[in-house]
Amino acid sequence: MSVSEQSAQPPAPLTGPAAEIAAGYAFDGAALDLGALLWDGACHPDAPVRIPLPMLNRHGLVAGATGTGKTKTLQLIAEQLSAHGVPVFLADIKGDVSGISAPGEDGEKVRERAAQVGQEWRGTGFPCEFYGLGGIGPGIPVRSTVTGFGPVLLSKVLRLNQTQEQSLGLIFHYADSKGLELVDLKDLRAVVAFLVSDLGKAELKGIGGLSTVTAGVILRSITAFEQQGAGDFFGEPEFDTSEFLRTAADGRGTVSVLELPAVQDKPQLFSTFLMWMLADLYDDLPEVGDLEKPKLVFFFDEAHLLFSGASKAFLESITQTVRLIRSKGVGVFFVTQTPKDVPSDVLGQLGNRVQHALRAFTPDDAKALKATVRTFPKSPYDLEEVLTGLGTGEAVITVLSEKGAPTPVAATRLRAPESLMGPVDAAALDAAVKGSPLYGRYAEAVDRESAYEKLTAEQLAAEAAALEAAAAKEAAKPQAQGGARAPRQKEEPSLAEQVVGSRIFTSLARSIGTQLGREISRSIFGTARRKR
Repeated sequence: MSVSEQSAQPPAPLTGPAAEIAAGYAFDGAALDLGALLWDGACHPDAPVRIPLPMLNRHGLVAGATGTGKTKTLQLIAEQLSAHGVPVFLADIKGDVSGISAPGEDGEKVRERAAQVGQEWRGTGFPCEFYGLGGIGPGIPVRSTVTGFGPVLLSKVLRLNQTQEQSLGLIFHYADSKGLELVDLKDLRAVVAFLVSDLGKAELKGIGGLSTVTAGVILRSITAFEQQGAGDFFGEPEFDTSEFLRTAADGRGTVSVLELPAVQDKPQLFSTFLMWMLADLYDDLPEVGDLEKPKLVFFFDEAHLLFSGASKAFLESITQTVRLIRSKGVGVFFVTQTPKDVPSDVLGQLGNRVQHALRAFTPDDAKALKATVRTFPKSPYDLEEVLTGLGTGEAVITVLSEKGAPTPVAATRLRAPESLMGPVDAAALDAAVKGSPLYGRYAEAVDRESAYEKLTAEQLAAEAAALEAAAAKEAAKPQAQGGARAPRQKEEPSLAEQVVGSRIFTSLARSIGTQLGREISRSIFGTARRKR
């Protein structure tokens, strides 16, 4: 008989191990209510399972098979954090988290669940801001400059190997030292192309150089990346991640929802962008130590996509960020299917665990189940049996107590979210986005002078100087002949003829059909630069 089936029986008084488990969650300070204890086939509403609010910055893991209720668990925790004045960041992969902004719908199932866990349910919407990567899909556009994104994260999303990643780091270093701002991908492409050109290849000789082969790989990767529609994610105005730390006028924490359905077929992209947001917060926030409540709790959905194929440098960056950002007052929850999706160095820092049901249909499933059980403290439960018998909206939980020690493992029936368990309609979402005070600040992209324009100007100046030197040399020839009758000179070509005959114009003619060519042509002929 499954845990869900057994739990329909009337609860018996708690004694022995069950009483000890319940005592482990009787905290004195502020705490979030997750649900009620499941023990011996019954749900005990008088034994709440909770997590202390100050411990939310000690990070956590929400795991479980598809369809077991992970998303609703995120919603439940986010609601209560907001109610306690803590801002929350959620990534909405499937487009069904936007309902957190609207009151939930009452119904028989909701009332039944509330009665089982001792919850006084009331439909409530929470203050939300909706964002979108680069303005693709609904949401206020979130953009990063290429410089702000950095070479390590960009190497991950471009799928570069270690040697190529090191070369990309060298390119970033050169651009920074020369004041060449890398705002968007055309800036990066221009710098790479310059460093392997006749004019620029000597620039890196003293610090290692850049091979033509590696440059070609990087350029092809950038092109492929752009073809996926990623060009719009890089640019200005660059999003200020401190916007995620805002609270509403009534004191509740703002829930920032990153709408990702439009890019859900590009998991490598959005998972890496989530990591950029977290790293940017880490760089900007001051050290605060332990607080009564976190400054922000960040939920990292589909976490396995972040670690898949990651380089050693990338994993080290994640591990360091997760380890140190706790002291900045930020909690991070990774959401994935099994704990083995998360590297052990990261998993070891996740003190709060909500493990939904796992399946054991195949030998690999059985192996993953046993590995998951080994990550929990010793427990009076038969965890292999419990984890395969949990119903939707039930989980095995252990968190950090107010003293920082792990609580006893508790099988738990989770509370029902009070907001809408599904998406709001498209019109309401669009109205919320355009009504936000942030919309005017970030909605329209800006394309200012940066590395691409500066290098183009340098190339034009170098070409003009070469033409001027050649003309001066030609003009000096008659004087060098010492009064001898100068031969009849060919008529001096006009400035337009010189430009048309120059190497850069020839290069322009070859590239005129490309975006690069179009931008150069606008620069030369003075037409308005295209706004992204």
